[in-house]
Parts: sequence; structure tokens; C-alpha cells
Amino acid sequence: MDFFRVFITAPISLTVLFLLAKLMGNKQMSELNMFDYINGITIGSIAAELATGEFTDIYDGVMAMVIYSLIAIMLTFLSQKSLLLRRFITGKSIIIYDNGKFYNKNLSTAKIDINEILVMCRSKGYFNFDEIQTVILESNGQLSILPKDKNRPLTPDDMKITVLQSGVEAVVIQDGKVLERNLKATGNNIEWLKKELKKQNIKTSEVFIAFCDNNNTLKVHKKVKSNPTNDIFD
Repeated sequence: MDFFRVFITAPISLTVLFLLAKLMGNKQMSELNMFDYINGITIGSIAAELATGEFTDIYDGVMAMVIYSLIAIMLTFLSQKSLLLRRFITGKSIIIYDNGKFYNKNLSTAKIDINEILVMCRSKGYFNFDEIQTVILESNGQLSILPKDKNRPLTPDDMKITVLQSGVEAVVIQDGKVLERNLKATGNNIEWLKKELKKQNIKTSEVFIAFCDNNNTLKVHKKVKSNPTNDIFD
């Protein structure tokens, strides 16, 4: 193996793979359907072969990766326009169990046996099918479970309680540095931040991370120099 060649081609293949993954979107990092799974493996294999010298010409490997990515992007676009094509490429959700009945034909269609379904149900905290109304196998291989109304968690609506809607918390300080753009997005300024920190008797340099929620509350976590020495999980 030409180590100098690998030293050059490995960063190139990694860079191209990263750019193509960005181009194809975040679904490559999420739960994949069958087509995305196959496509991701193929492009990754080409990148590895490019780095280790399987391709005599580096441009052949890069071109192969680009072509696979363009095909994936094109099919994604087409599947958004056609329901039939989308079902063919990404698959569709399959009802495995509903209202006390298992659908054996759907299990066969999904190429999954009942034991695997039981394991997946248990991993989601369901050990008794008396608690379950419907089980659906999604196109990405994950299981969606609809519990019976009597077994679902109690909600504030059930108790006629009004609660305030929480929102995304903005990071306004990170490692002692004020993130001014994030702070401005919350509708506040530096003077407000200094005032809130003063209330909690904390200096900006002492802050590891601080959040501002949609109720305009500043939540501060100070830097901690010491580390726990005992292993509570052992």
C-alpha cells in the first residue's frame, strides 16, 4: 500500500463524503429507510476504497460518490412529487397489531417475526398487550405504539389544568463568553444579562453555560473544577 497516497486520498474522500452528506440532508443521520441505508453504505464503501487505494484514479472514486449522491437527491425529489414512487422507495407503515388482533400476513410482508415485535414492545416499556391498542411498524424499521386510553399517561387536559407552554431555551453564555446574537434573539441585551447575573451573585467568567427560556428566566450553570471520584454505577 502506498502510504503517501493514502495520506493524500483519505482527507479528500472524507471531505467529499462530508460535503455530499450535507447536500443530501440530515436524514442520512436519522433513522434511515431501506434506500437511504443502502445508499449510505455504498457511498461510505466507495469513500473507504478511495482512501485505501482501490481506485487507481482518484477522480473515478470521487465521481462515483457524486453520481450515487445525485441519484439519491433526484429520487428524493421525485418521491416528494409521487406517492406511488415514495411508497416504492421508502416503503410504508404496516399495522402489526390492532384491537387485540395480530396480522400474520403483515408480519410476513415486513420479514419480521413475533419475537422481534415482543422485544421491541418491551424496549418501549410495554410488557402486556392488554395495554396496547395498535402497533405499527414504520418504514424506517421503528415501532410506533398507541396505548389504550386507560393506560396512557395522565395529561393536564385530563385534569382540566391550564399550563404554560414551554419553548426552546436559548444559550446566552457558553464557557464564560456571552453569545450576543442569541441574547438579542431573546429580546434582551447585555445590561439585562448583567442585572440577572448580579441577582444570582455570579460573574460571567464563572458561567459554564446559561440559558434564557421563553419566560425570560435566566438559568445558569457554573463551572465546576472538581470531578466526582466515585463510580455510582459500579
